Amino acid sequence: MLCWCPSCLPQDFCKILPVFCDCSLVTVNPKSIDNPDELLPTRHSLIERLRDLDDQPSWREFFDTYWKLIYGAAIRAGLSDQEAEDVVQETVIGVARKMPEFQYQPDVCSFKGWLMHVTRCRIADRFRRRRSQNVPLSLPRPDTTAEATLDLRDPAADVLEGIWNEEWQKNIVDVALERVRRQSNPEHYQIFHLHAVKGLGVRDVAKLTGASLPKVYVTYHRIAKLVKAEVRRLEQTAAHA
Repeated sequence: MLCWCPSCLPQDFCKILPVFCDCSLVTVNPKSIDNPDELLPTRHSLIERLRDLDDQPSWREFFDTYWKLIYGAAIRAGLSDQEAEDVVQETVIGVARKMPEFQYQPDVCSFKGWLMHVTRCRIADRFRRRRSQNVPLSLPRPDTTAEATLDLRDPAADVLEGIWNEEWQKNIVDVALERVRRQSNPEHYQIFHLHAVKGLGVRDVAKLTGASLPKVYVTYHRIAKLVKAEVRRLEQTAAHA
């Protein structure tokens, strides 16, 4: 949950997401999008639309798509929840300031790499503030890899790139799951979700949904196949982002 309001955002940037400027908390679950292609990780059309700070739907789409990626990278780098939320907010503001001059040239500088650079700078800012205030560094998060715990004081190091790539991959999986969910029979996706995401056993899923064991098996494998195919497609798209 992130709060976007005039007291948090510079006045010039409140027009980016005015719906966030009423001092109310924002639910950051992905928004409903009728067109499944709107869930691609990065599209040239979206980048071009972001040049218009008054294009509220595009900026909301950007936020809904990337907030979890930015937040996750900040958490994995060793920041607190509040600091990670601040990094998300400051990164979006930084992107808004840079968009007029950003040149989308995937062969030279991908959007993925550029966004990582902006996020890295904001994370580094947070660590500098800690040092200036003599705030102790946080302990590594439980899911942080051994390599990622070696250099938390230097988030500009190569370790952050590894963290970013891992979070980017998680983001792709989330997008793939959401796309398949919207294109699938709700009952079928519920069976898949209970077994694959919630970790319930096949018999428990059958009991909860009233489906037969063979139906649970068949449905799970069919949806899983769709998810894997969607992940591969999104990875191919992201490779050119």
